[in-house]
Amino acid sequence: MGLSSASTSSAKIQAFSQTLDAESLMNVFADWTATQRWSDMRQLFEFWIRTLDSNGKPNRPDVDLFNNYLRANFMLDASAGELLDLVAQMEEYEVSPNTASYNLVLKAMCKTGESEAAQKLLDRMLQTGTNSFPDDESYNLVTGLLLSANQIDSALKYIDLALKNGHVLSINVFTTCVRSCISAGRLDALTSVIEKCKTMDQNKALCPPWALCNYIADVAFQADHSKLSYFALEPPVLLSADEGLVVSALSVAARTYNSSLLDASWSILRRSLRGKRLPTAESYLGKIHAHASLGNLQRAFSTLNEFETAYGQSPGTEDLFSPFTSLHPLVVACCKNGFATLDTVSWLRNIWDLDRAYQTFEAISGTFGLTPDIHSYNALMSAFGKVKKTFEASRVFEHMTGLGVKPNSTTYLLLVNAHLVNKDQKAALSVIDEMVEAGFVPDKEVLRKVRRRCVRELDFDSNDQVEVTGEKA
Repeated sequence: MGLSSASTSSAKIQAFSQTLDAESLMNVFADWTATQRWSDMRQLFEFWIRTLDSNGKPNRPDVDLFNNYLRANFMLDASAGELLDLVAQMEEYEVSPNTASYNLVLKAMCKTGESEAAQKLLDRMLQTGTNSFPDDESYNLVTGLLLSANQIDSALKYIDLALKNGHVLSINVFTTCVRSCISAGRLDALTSVIEKCKTMDQNKALCPPWALCNYIADVAFQADHSKLSYFALEPPVLLSADEGLVVSALSVAARTYNSSLLDASWSILRRSLRGKRLPTAESYLGKIHAHASLGNLQRAFSTLNEFETAYGQSPGTEDLFSPFTSLHPLVVACCKNGFATLDTVSWLRNIWDLDRAYQTFEAISGTFGLTPDIHSYNALMSAFGKVKKTFEASRVFEHMTGLGVKPNSTTYLLLVNAHLVNKDQKAALSVIDEMVEAGFVPDKEVLRKVRRRCVRELDFDSNDQVEVTGEKA
């Protein structure tokens, strides 16, 4: 009765093993690895270690031969426990397992999700000596397994250890770490990992895909995390960003007083626009606000000058340059250190120094050769209203209209407030009528103030008139 093909093959391999020394066996393993003859490799090794060498002594494998045997078993789906048993057998041949040996066991643990066992094995590698000390692959295997198991704290511990020991994180582990930290709200930990990577030559090129950078930025903006925002906008490859993203970054820079984020955001915006168009008004205002919050008034006014050059003559942009609305953050910044900061009409109306306000107002045309605009007049009217100089506020209004300067909604509201401070609800109501005739709509808040004054003065006729005006508005 003939032998089976398996038996014949086994017999051939056994005979073949008797012709090989350690070096030639390694060459055979190299060839068979290329053709993935894992079962034959395992069988050949097992026959070879039971064969005598040319001196009549049992063949003794070195660690590299044994690792090839381990690899064959791993590729044949041996469990982590079975591989550990094989590693233990190395001692019988006076062979010490090295890093590659343990990495094969770690791979088997990753296959089956044995995160706790993988941690223990990595700790054992750290304790056993230089030959089996963890390498890049060891750390990436374990941290990847821990992140996939949502064990973020443990993963971060080994990532930190890997970086301290100068190892290279794989892009897959790095990207998974980014996603896991964001999902868990661990923004400080993520920032620390990115920062450490950037300080290492081996890891400084690590960067999430640009789409993920945008997601990181969005999360960081919502949390006002300026450092992570900065890292998200600083990829090694210079790509374009949506302008809305940049406006959000400028807002975070303003709220967190981060000049690096401000400069990076504006640089990205300029690069993204490629000179084809100007930044939007919102971008300019965001930059002005950020500089103002940082106390960089010179740069804030320089940006304001650019902004006015770009949009000063555009229709419908009146409120963009109003110190009461869009430029209010700059006005507040100018007020912080009193007289030492800046003499502007808008600033002076906040500290109620009307003499200096007049001096500055006159200097707009006399000294600087500029024409006061509606915002200049509004600021002066606001100052008069605050100190109950209603007559002077009215004179400013008349002077302004006499020069052909067209009042805006803020002008009328300031004059209404000046009359209300003076307890003159009839004059306030008269201004509201002029406001409506000019095409502006008084808001509910100012109408509420006028009605409240009417009630206090028992002026029910005026109160009824306010109600009619409110219905028309």
